[in-house]
Amino acid sequence: MTNPPLPIRTEETYDFDELARLFEIAFHTSLSPEVRAGEREIWEPGRSLLVRDGPDLVAHASAFTRELTVPGATVPATHVTMVAVLPTHRRRGLLTRLMQRQLRDVRDAGREPVAVLWASEGGIYPRFGYGLAARQLTVDCATTELRLPAPTAAEGPLRLDRPAARRPDLARLYDRVRVDRPGWSDRDERWWRYVLGDPPSERGGATELRVLLHEGPGGGIDGYALWRSRQDSDLAGPRGVTMVQEMVTEGPAARTALWRALLSLDLARRLSYAGPVDDPLLHLVDEPRRLVARVGDALWLRVVDVPAALAARRYATAVDVVIEVADALLPENAGRWRLTGGPDDARCVPTDRPADLACDVRALGELYLGGAGLTALADAGRVTELRPGALAAAGPAFSWHRAPAGLGVF
Repeated sequence: MTNPPLPIRTEETYDFDELARLFEIAFHTSLSPEVRAGEREIWEPGRSLLVRDGPDLVAHASAFTRELTVPGATVPATHVTMVAVLPTHRRRGLLTRLMQRQLRDVRDAGREPVAVLWASEGGIYPRFGYGLAARQLTVDCATTELRLPAPTAAEGPLRLDRPAARRPDLARLYDRVRVDRPGWSDRDERWWRYVLGDPPSERGGATELRVLLHEGPGGGIDGYALWRSRQDSDLAGPRGVTMVQEMVTEGPAARTALWRALLSLDLARRLSYAGPVDDPLLHLVDEPRRLVARVGDALWLRVVDVPAALAARRYATAVDVVIEVADALLPENAGRWRLTGGPDDARCVPTDRPADLACDVRALGELYLGGAGLTALADAGRVTELRPGALAAAGPAFSWHRAPAGLGVF
């Protein structure tokens, strides 16, 4: 006889160390007490789904309750996290059931029209309707081979400090900048403690986390970079590495000054950094190919409520288009939707009009933050043009003046 499937359950309180042990096995790691303390503070047990085999936790999925910046607006978004299945319980459909149950719960709650995640493997989540919504530019360069423009009068002084000591300044700047950065998530006090937490076990032989700050014309902070460095050398001399964790700036003067300092640290010969695909660094340096830049995936997004999600964001140009959407997991999303809107507002309602475009919900996820081109998706066979000219008419509306980016894995 076939054993009945193990039930999915919710538990308002359970042992975080039990969850940590599951993750250590699933992700081939070991979590120090400091790391566990940091993860425990942001953990939301009330949003967790668990599978137990007897008393043992064998599979898990959870989410964080946060806001996400989207083109022209911010929306509540399910931040999917802590997804793992023990190797002893793979190939039993547990991950599929957890993901389907999570999407159903989010849809039924009606508060978050989209869900986002960072994928451990890109092949896992498209089958649940997640599309690659934001890419990431990774830089690994030899600092001695790059030059930046000469300093200008617009550049202010730079200050070094410990990040925790400047947390209020960093938070104020981040909040000002975030509203124009699709893909960035809000950070409350808990999240700032997590981002700036610096457990020695996670430094990989590098220094403690540091912050470099740029002062604007009025004396306030208008740019910062979180970074650390690692000492290295060979017979030819020093070969230190500078690792930039994140950079947030309000204007070109702050960004140029910060990069000039980070690319010219004494005894350092290499620098690593991950940023948006339209990062200004590509246009600041004298020889872009020396950056050895690569593009990889960052945020994956799942549209949970099609009309609410499409109406929540703004559009670069006026748009009036009927989209026929397919969604095997959330049938409420399937059907024809008329989207009208522009830079100031948007509306999405069901319609009986003939469709101009057709796609599945995964393609909508790829389009949602403005990072994927509508025509590019059509060329890949992911979007179908049903009315001639619809791609050319609607494509510019779904784009945005800034490329989306994920800032900080959650």
